[in-house]
Amino acid sequence: MTDKKILQEKILDLKEKRKALILAHNYQREEVQDIADYTGDSLELSRIAASIECEVIVFCGVNFMAESASILSPDKTVVLPEITACCPMADMVTVSGPRHLKTQFPGYQYTGGYKYPADFTLKDIKKLHPGVPVVAYVNTTAEVKAESDICCTSANGVKIVESLGTDKVICIPDRNLSAWIAKNTGTEVIAWDGFCHVHDRVTTDDVAGARKEHPGAVLLAHPECRIEVCEIADHVTSTSGMLRFAASSDAKEFIIGTETGLLYKLRKDNPDKIFHPLRKDMVCPNMKKTTLNSVFNALDTMTYKIKVPEEIRAPAKMALDRMLAVK
Repeated sequence: MTDKKILQEKILDLKEKRKALILAHNYQREEVQDIADYTGDSLELSRIAASIECEVIVFCGVNFMAESASILSPDKTVVLPEITACCPMADMVTVSGPRHLKTQFPGYQYTGGYKYPADFTLKDIKKLHPGVPVVAYVNTTAEVKAESDICCTSANGVKIVESLGTDKVICIPDRNLSAWIAKNTGTEVIAWDGFCHVHDRVTTDDVAGARKEHPGAVLLAHPECRIEVCEIADHVTSTSGMLRFAASSDAKEFIIGTETGLLYKLRKDNPDKIFHPLRKDMVCPNMKKTTLNSVFNALDTMTYKIKVPEEIRAPAKMALDRMLAVK
């Protein structure tokens, strides 16, 4: 028996002992996805966890995802296997205090300038635009969700903004998702100047190169990509949307414009189809921090526990509930 197999069996034994549920985001390492009870996007996984009887939720992802699980399952213990697994984009907007403004990531060059100074917060932009509803992408901290009016996902952002019936909205934190929403709603979108370094690095030249290398392949792009990339993609959708589209499409070859971790499940679910990454360096280092050892240690020592305080959890849940109420 290999060391990997032994570790997997230890994890399964501990999972039973702890009455735990293991969730893995679509961008996680292959071996982590294999050990999970469920894989999917962050909100989808948190909703699953809330509906299943268990005592412990092991969330293999980044910090805001574990927070979302805590928001929706306050009576369950939520653990994040790697406490330093953060989301740089989520950290680009805060309710108070300085933001994370690091722009140097592997293979990424930030060419823009930040619209707001480092000490500018969500409360500040709300003061500049009184009465304008704040739409928070689920890729935000619990504290930011609590200060927002409603949440959205990459899949339902357009529908959520349309449901508000207003001429103007504030969208945080992703400027690219905001641009996609503005293009498809006609609503004036005041966009926070945040971005996902994995998706924002993709250019139209990358698209042209991928199409040349794989002629005839269907190109799928995530709405966190730049608007000019989304405009020339064959289909723009979330990770879960990509999985559904690939499964139902008659096409046999695809170019995937999102984090490369999704390729594992795409290939696993569609063995008769071919999938290429739009860029080979579309890798989130924080998503890859979680390993089988991380999961074992999380179950063994019950670290690191993520608990959202009730004074933040309650208003954050209201923002999520408002989103979930939109049909």
